[in-house]
Amino acid sequence: MFSLLIKQFVLSRTVFFSFLLIFTIGIISIFIGKQFLVKQERTIEAVHKQQEEHIERNVRFHKSDLGLLLYYVRFALINKPEKLSALAIGQKDVNPSIQNVTIRNLEGQKYDTDLNNPSNLQAGNLDFGFVIIYLFPLVIIAFTFNLLSEEIEKGTWRLVSLQSISKGLFLLKKLSIRALLTYVAFIVLFVIAIFSIAIPINEALLVFFLLSLLYLAFWFVLSFLIVSFQQSSSFNALILLTLWVLLSILIPAGVNNFLANKYPVPEALHTMVQQRDGYHKKWDLAKEGTMNKFYAHYPQFKKYTLPHQGFSWLWYYAMQQMGDDESLGQSMAMRDKIKQRERMSRWVAWVVPTMHVQLQLNDIAQTSLQDYIQFLDKTNDFHERMRLYFYPKIFEDAPVLDEDWQSFKPEYANNRYHVNWLKTFMPLVLIIGILLSFIAYNLRKI
Repeated sequence: MFSLLIKQFVLSRTVFFSFLLIFTIGIISIFIGKQFLVKQERTIEAVHKQQEEHIERNVRFHKSDLGLLLYYVRFALINKPEKLSALAIGQKDVNPSIQNVTIRNLEGQKYDTDLNNPSNLQAGNLDFGFVIIYLFPLVIIAFTFNLLSEEIEKGTWRLVSLQSISKGLFLLKKLSIRALLTYVAFIVLFVIAIFSIAIPINEALLVFFLLSLLYLAFWFVLSFLIVSFQQSSSFNALILLTLWVLLSILIPAGVNNFLANKYPVPEALHTMVQQRDGYHKKWDLAKEGTMNKFYAHYPQFKKYTLPHQGFSWLWYYAMQQMGDDESLGQSMAMRDKIKQRERMSRWVAWVVPTMHVQLQLNDIAQTSLQDYIQFLDKTNDFHERMRLYFYPKIFEDAPVLDEDWQSFKPEYANNRYHVNWLKTFMPLVLIIGILLSFIAYNLRKI
């Protein structure tokens, strides 16, 4: 009987077109991810060449004044994408992976990004993570919604009941066939992605793979639960599609809207205004007040004093520093609210599998908002390090040509992914366990 069930399922037109569709979209998503990764890698290569030429050109034009030279010179910090990011692009298409900063005030530079079509950003990327989270569940629903009801509606259920040792076992066999072929389709696409993108075989890839399998298992269990209530095919399809819309679209959108209103970030505008005012207003104020604040921030530079007359780079960079210092409170408030949003969304995601898997896949691929916040923190450290290196040279009027400018190459700020097995898998395991207990109860009735 098992072989007959396989033939009956495989020869169905619905199955053929479903697999054709999922394979087509899956291949397209892999290609999109690969193109995204290639674009990122080309941009990084261009940054290396651009920084070298940029520094060389500015040194040639400003070889007599180090302070003026460093007004223009930018240094690059790169958050190099992992190969796995091609499968879950996350927020990499919105938040910059490269920071080109001068040693002037930082807050006005941190959030510079590429120009993008807002319509494309709103629609998002059709990456492989999208196929896993949104499209595979639809295929599972199409395969399972009439698992039992088609037997009842065709009038074959009584015959099956007589020939089968267990009705529940018969349904589980039908379900296992659908699950097996769905997993085969997923694994084939996953293997294609690994070889076409050259993704390294490591712990992150294993977690990505296992989490995807567990997520598909959740949808099979959920579908089987609905089927076990012994309702009509149309009722099952309606309920499952409603659950898909709720879990995939309505609840995530509602949570995002709620958090945006609960933790608004007007500090984004205030930070920009504070940073600009903190610098520009110093032109009209007494220099002593600016210098006193600067010396309080950097006591080691008290040995450098302002000349009695004329322009001084010491005073100018002290003004730049004040722009950052006076906007620091607003900047930290904005950062804290963004982290509160992220923290709250992760708590909600414990009971919403689609949100949980989306967040976890982005974490694994290092394309999440959390990864970007870490990159901004490293940008702060990088900028401060460059300041502390060049400030003494500027204040001492060091010769420009004494510096080895060719040694300044773009730096990398990659974050290592640390697997938290409990947080990654526990929400899905708990939800699947709860659903299985209800299924076991319903199967007794069948």
